Amino acid sequence: MRKAAIRKYGPKDEGALFSLMEREGEEWEYWQGGNRAKYSKALQDCITYLIFENGALCGFVRCRDDGGFGVYIFDLLVDAAYRGRGYGRLMMEHVCREFPSNTIYIMSDVDGYYGGKLGYQREGTIFIVNKADGSD
Repeated sequence: MRKAAIRKYGPKDEGALFSLMEREGEEWEYWQGGNRAKYSKALQDCITYLIFENGALCGFVRCRDDGGFGVYIFDLLVDAAYRGRGYGRLMMEHVCREFPSNTIYIMSDVDGYYGGKLGYQREGTIFIVNKADGSD
């Protein structure tokens, strides 16, 4: 039986996260050369969640809280070997639970996944996952 668990990224996870990106190839060039140091800094400045199946890292989502105005998702990646198990959706739902009073935005042009498969609404050049009601 598969057991998925989500937790926050920590510096000790860096090697495994970069290995995951490297397996994705050129599309995820963050693991290469000078990009690695920049992405390491971005990981420190952002909120990143990892998803594990039976202890093995199988995906991550990286986002930033804009001081209560919204949470912006910059990266979502599930290892090819673990796709089709709903892990992308689980991580998106986790971000929504962590920030229930914020609008969640996705910075992506992968319409088939976010708009088609997950059913999120496109607004301009971004997708809205969870629109906050504006009341505090």
